[in-house]
Amino acid sequence: MNRSSTLLLLAITLILIASGILVLSLGGMLDSAQDLILRPISAIQSWISVRYTALSDLLSSPGDLQSLQARNTELEVEVAQLQQEIIGLREEIAETEILAALLNYARSKPENRYMAADVIGVDTSPFIRSVWIGRGSDDGILAGMPAITERGLAGRIVEVNATSARIQLISDPAIAVNVLLQNSRADGVLAPQRTGELWIDLINQDAQISPGEIVITSGLGGRFPPDIPVGEVISVRKRDFELFQQAVIQPTVDITNLDIILIITNFRPFLLDGSE
Repeated sequence: MNRSSTLLLLAITLILIASGILVLSLGGMLDSAQDLILRPISAIQSWISVRYTALSDLLSSPGDLQSLQARNTELEVEVAQLQQEIIGLREEIAETEILAALLNYARSKPENRYMAADVIGVDTSPFIRSVWIGRGSDDGILAGMPAITERGLAGRIVEVNATSARIQLISDPAIAVNVLLQNSRADGVLAPQRTGELWIDLINQDAQISPGEIVITSGLGGRFPPDIPVGEVISVRKRDFELFQQAVIQPTVDITNLDIILIITNFRPFLLDGSE
């Protein structure tokens, strides 16, 4: 048998084998054999894929970590900026509410002229209770001008500089405010104590005072305009052997939390001794 015959026979054999495999496959007879052959191949392919993915992640992880750290830094900066914006918006809302309340009060007392001032400092001395405002003589502020909020009397100007002024608060033991108890019509004098309590002293013993009574400025003595709320009676101290009775009051103004204050600019204190 020559070389040509051998090749022809081999070709015919391969064709017959391929045809037989095709017929068997189309008939579904080779499914089990395919599973037997392909299962190891699939397992090897899966093993290689897992190792390749792990190796790829390992090689790329330093770059990904740096990218994540950079992105985390960016997000932290954005969060800090948003927090600052939120704080600013809250402060603006609070300031707007305060100014609206002060404006309503000013409209209810059109006979007076007012100037709003921000509180810029607080005296910490236990013997001097006062705050500083960012208005001064350059703005027309003068010593003796009353300081109020929408809730009532806060104090009065006692020291003035070009761009700032000091307000003596109604809690300062050195202040003197003539007041009137609104229901009983009894006169008295505000007498702040070093303990922080606010007393109304020199009240006539015959006056019938009860807790809840409103205390306002009387205007006597010329230091303050009349009818400004000062506080509310919370207790009464009365002894038969004393000439006067006292009342402890709760101030209408939260003097420990002052942000913006109104100054009555058209009021000029008039004192009997001629001083201001």
